[in-house]
Amino acid sequence: MTGLAARQSTVFAPQFAEAAPEQHLSRAEAYIRAHDFARPTLVIDTQAVARQYAALAQGLGRARIHYAVKANPAPEILRLLARLGSNFDAASRTEIAMCLAAGATADRISFGNTVKKVSDIAWAHAQGVSLFAADAEEELEKLAEHAPGARVYIRVIVENCEADWPLTRKFGCARDKALELIAMSKALGLDPVGLSFHVGSQTRSAQMWAPVLDQVAAIWRAAGEAGHELSLLNIGGGFPAFYGEAIEAPMNYAADVMGLVHERFGDVAEIMAEPGRGLVAEAGAIAAEVLLVSKKSDNDLHRWVYLDIGKFSGLAETMEEAIRYQFLTDRDGDDLGACILAGPSCDSADVLYEKRPVELPLGLKAGDRIIIRCCGAYTSTYASVGFNGFPPLDVVAI
Repeated sequence: MTGLAARQSTVFAPQFAEAAPEQHLSRAEAYIRAHDFARPTLVIDTQAVARQYAALAQGLGRARIHYAVKANPAPEILRLLARLGSNFDAASRTEIAMCLAAGATADRISFGNTVKKVSDIAWAHAQGVSLFAADAEEELEKLAEHAPGARVYIRVIVENCEADWPLTRKFGCARDKALELIAMSKALGLDPVGLSFHVGSQTRSAQMWAPVLDQVAAIWRAAGEAGHELSLLNIGGGFPAFYGEAIEAPMNYAADVMGLVHERFGDVAEIMAEPGRGLVAEAGAIAAEVLLVSKKSDNDLHRWVYLDIGKFSGLAETMEEAIRYQFLTDRDGDDLGACILAGPSCDSADVLYEKRPVELPLGLKAGDRIIIRCCGAYTSTYASVGFNGFPPLDVVAI
């Protein structure tokens, strides 16, 4: 019986520091309230990252955490996680170099992008990285030539994803292709050790993993029946963050996922997990500013609220309104009204929330400070170099 079946899951929200009696702030949010910022700034609380890592590690048990560096590669986070014993999932040569600079040894780094430049494969292999992802014949040929003898895991496509941010199209291969690639790896002198998949980013309930794990387990069994003895299962990411909707506490969530894995795979020799959002999102908050509040006509039901940060400067995950950030203002407690929220750029796509407007104080006006909550993941890394001249996010680690 899994933890899900054995007990009621715990509802979780992030830990907040005491603030005014009517409001609770996280440590990052309190820092923003106490300081002034000339431009949008992400504040990351390293203590919160350490707490989240400990909780996930306890729930995952013997599964090894490979932090998804792309979520937030701040050097302070990488150094902290390296000290705590984390491994790392890198998507590029630059991310590998950052992990090495933070104190991680090459044997703790996996090159998890299935689309790699030949020169980067050769460089990573020369640094001692020996674990690579692949999902196509040509990628295996590149690895065989430039990282001979490397350990390889094949990424497979999964369907019926219930995640808020599905990842089912660009990466992975079908079941029959997976078996072919395992056989091809052996023929090329590589070491095909296992499978990987991604259940989808922001999978809010552990139970949502069940149908995906069923699909991967079927491929795992088929590989065994074809004579391929696999030893590594990479369960990827998907561990959720709090964006206003209740989720399980991280330790319980991870333990429930591992229970589902054990039911389907038994005692796998190696299990990897690649949390990114679930490790760092709740540790961060962004200091932003209201640029303009307006209506398009006197009969408009909704105000337009423009911020000094938008899709091209850190909030790319508002695309299709998939990730619903929460907001704090200095006018919280006043009467609220629905707003269409938009960024500052001269691009009509830079609208954050319109299908489901955001409730913000009616007295909000230009110059007001606004804090965007739980946004430590995929904000600084998605920020552009300077579209329309607006700078990328500053980052402060506390």
